[in-house]
Amino acid sequence: MAAMTEPIPANADQINEDVFRTLQPPTPLYVLAILLMGGITTAGVGALAYQTYFGMGVTGLQHPVMWGVYITTFVFWVGIAHAGTLISAILYLFRAKWRNAINRGAEAMTVFAVITAGQFPLIHIGRLWKFYFMLPYPNQRGLWVNFKSPLMWDVFAVGTYTTISILFLIVGLIPDIAAARDRIPDWRRHLYNVLSFGWRGTGEQWRHHARAVLHLSGLATPLVLSVHSVVSWDFAVSLVPGWHTTIFAPYFVAGAIFSGIAMVITVLVPVRASFGLHAVIRAEHFDNMGKFIVLTSTIVGYAYATEFFMAWYSTNAFEQAAFWHRAFGDYWWATWIMITCNVIVPLPLWIKRVRLNVTWMWITSIFINIGMWFERYVIITTGLSHEYSPAAWGYYTPSWVEMTILAASFSFFMMFFLIFLRMFPIVAVQEVKETYYENEGAR
Repeated sequence: MAAMTEPIPANADQINEDVFRTLQPPTPLYVLAILLMGGITTAGVGALAYQTYFGMGVTGLQHPVMWGVYITTFVFWVGIAHAGTLISAILYLFRAKWRNAINRGAEAMTVFAVITAGQFPLIHIGRLWKFYFMLPYPNQRGLWVNFKSPLMWDVFAVGTYTTISILFLIVGLIPDIAAARDRIPDWRRHLYNVLSFGWRGTGEQWRHHARAVLHLSGLATPLVLSVHSVVSWDFAVSLVPGWHTTIFAPYFVAGAIFSGIAMVITVLVPVRASFGLHAVIRAEHFDNMGKFIVLTSTIVGYAYATEFFMAWYSTNAFEQAAFWHRAFGDYWWATWIMITCNVIVPLPLWIKRVRLNVTWMWITSIFINIGMWFERYVIITTGLSHEYSPAAWGYYTPSWVEMTILAASFSFFMMFFLIFLRMFPIVAVQEVKETYYENEGAR
């Protein structure tokens, strides 16, 4: 699908017409999708209630593997959340105008992904009501949290990231909410009237808005590097073979951007097809995202090779045994799924014609999502199941409770994304029109 064959908006009014089409009353298929996602989420809540009542024994977690699907999924969703900040903040600072058509979807995805991620440490501790011990305030027992614990670093990193992501989404939405307020006649108009904060589109308001976006971009940019670096230190500061390495921080950051961009493609391609947004979200946008995937896939593949090479070069028997076990031991299947999906499947994207094929990009993004989940699974399970003493080796098999909660996390994410899709403009209308006028002036 070549970019030149796609429709081009005739004027700015056509952009309004295309984008606000997503706010029309829901179709029966949309309602069915919401109900399906809600049903799976409810099943996950039921599995969590079952686990809470009977204890963590209903999971597959047992010595020596005490981190499993829950921590794997936590790291996965934190990684997914990085795409929104990359597209909205970093590319904004670099004045990459192509981001304007996809930044809103990426920002919304970021907020829902980080909210989903934040639930898994609570699920993992088993006793949900004890979560307040992770908060740094004097409690009734006179105890303070252990600030030397990497898990405490996660609380601050993910909490800060959640706050900035929500602020970024809300500030960016204000002009478009005001535009929707003047167009949508149903009950949502009253909601938009509140959330637009009195926006009238005056020059002074636009000046303050631009400055707020710029400052939030400056605050959010370091978070792309810091948040997943902190998450990687959950593993790297330990002495577990295969974890204790300095490559984890850049390796995890590259993997987070890799998986996040893939998830943006996964969710935006169906949105584009369902609402006929071909003139707004164009093949050139997928081409640019494909370039990011090629870059980060190369970095991730290099990190994989570096890990195996350094294990061999170190002559450390425990490191060598850990990586041999990773490639050819009990979890060989998960390792080769990881390598195939993250390194081999993206290789055709080096060709521009492939990147311009939106269907191929969507299929590739799904494989990348699968591969990146298995990457975290491989790191956690192979490391813990095969440490120093053979007497302590074991094999981890997730239970139905864990798999149900895993499925519920994806349905929870998709359910809120679908709700957002019908409640707010999924494309930043004002920014797309700004790009349109610039292109018109250049002709």
